[in-house]
Amino acid sequence: MSCGCKTSGDSGHSCGTKSSNGCSSVDTCGNSYKLNVFDWLSDVKNPGTSSNEYVEVRFKNDRKSFFKNTNNLPLAAGNTVTLEANPGHDIGVVSLTGELVKIQMKKKKISTEGLLKVYRHATQKDIEVWQELRKKENDVKIQARKIAYSIGLAMKITDVEYQGDGSKITFYYTADSRVDFRQLIKEYAGAFRTKIDMKQIGFRQESAKVGGIGSCGRELCCSTWLTDFRSVNTNAARYQQLSINPQKLAGQCGKLKCCLNYELESYMDTLRDFPATNTVLNTEKGKAFCIKIDVFKRKMWFAYVENSMAWYDIDISDVKMMISVNQEGKPSPALEDFKAQNAPVANVDLIQESSLDRFEKKSRPNNKKNPRNRNKDRSSNDQNNSDRPKNNRERRERSTSGQNQNRNASKPNQNGQNNQNGNAQKEVRKEVKKVEVSAEANKNSEMPKAKKPFNNKKKFHKKPNSNPNSNNGNNV
Repeated sequence: MSCGCKTSGDSGHSCGTKSSNGCSSVDTCGNSYKLNVFDWLSDVKNPGTSSNEYVEVRFKNDRKSFFKNTNNLPLAAGNTVTLEANPGHDIGVVSLTGELVKIQMKKKKISTEGLLKVYRHATQKDIEVWQELRKKENDVKIQARKIAYSIGLAMKITDVEYQGDGSKITFYYTADSRVDFRQLIKEYAGAFRTKIDMKQIGFRQESAKVGGIGSCGRELCCSTWLTDFRSVNTNAARYQQLSINPQKLAGQCGKLKCCLNYELESYMDTLRDFPATNTVLNTEKGKAFCIKIDVFKRKMWFAYVENSMAWYDIDISDVKMMISVNQEGKPSPALEDFKAQNAPVANVDLIQESSLDRFEKKSRPNNKKNPRNRNKDRSSNDQNNSDRPKNNRERRERSTSGQNQNRNASKPNQNGQNNQNGNAQKEVRKEVKKVEVSAEANKNSEMPKAKKPFNNKKKFHKKPNSNPNSNNGNNV
């Protein structure tokens, strides 16, 4: 299981493709894309005799080696083969064949002399032994860590790899300094009864073997496709105008992220057109110094020495002109003359994405929930009800006042209509009496009747004593 999946022992298996005979979990299979090499010469026919003199074979993790096909076996990518090892033999999976192998060997500067040989196609027995050994690796790693901890060595066992025939175990470890593991090898040899090989790897190689998810949300580059680990320093972050924050710039391995080098060359090419950041301009209003730069907008921010709070963004072409004027011994114009005036752009939010209350229901205020609204409504109702008569007495007074107004209105016509006014006054008095009588009747009907007090006491009657011998006088 060179890549960690369960079908790696199959001769027709290839983890680098999503074909029907490939790995079903190629997206999550360990190092499947990293170990795979795109054969761009696969569709090109060789005019000469096709030869598989050299093949590339991959093993567990990111380890790959080149072998010599001395027996001219018909090998293809994905075949499981038995290889020469020191000591014994090993099992691996062919990852590349044809003319592209020679190009890879030339790229990695590997000499054709001294290459190990390919014995044969792996038999079923070889594959079974190989898979049984792979199942033991996790338990061996845990036991090896316990032994190293008991001895007190400042090291960490990262991974364990068995050779195909089980004659050797390779322990990959990480350490900050040199480790004297002579006593450790003796302990391992006594515990595992085989040859022990110790290989120290860096923290970047450890992250490549373990894998994980980066801060960008994707799988780590070192565990998928990155094979060469270039040195990364803080100057790469400074050139890209990034804040020197170790928590953000460091990756899972604890070192600076490898992706800081991806766009560094483009930043370097752009910064060649910029003046030096320590440039001091001699203007008519005083000296000005550079505060920051913007690589994408090709601008530089300057501020006066006397007033460092006011910043002025100036294009680099204007900055170069001001520097040339200063070199002639003349003061350059003020920074305000070169400041770029950006016209305000009115943003129209059609779908109200910037509104914070766009999901809230805009309805009338509920008086039941807000006590302030209750008080307002009560005050308004009191004002409206203040004009209404509160009791029968006010009603009578208003009715009499209305009658007096009618009387006063009828005074100018008293001379000709005395008899009619007298009759009208009598009728009005009768009506007032009827109103008073009806009001008193309503008042009496509205008054609640007095209830009798409720007496909860029970009356107990004495029963006649049936005992003839008792001294009760009532007995006959």
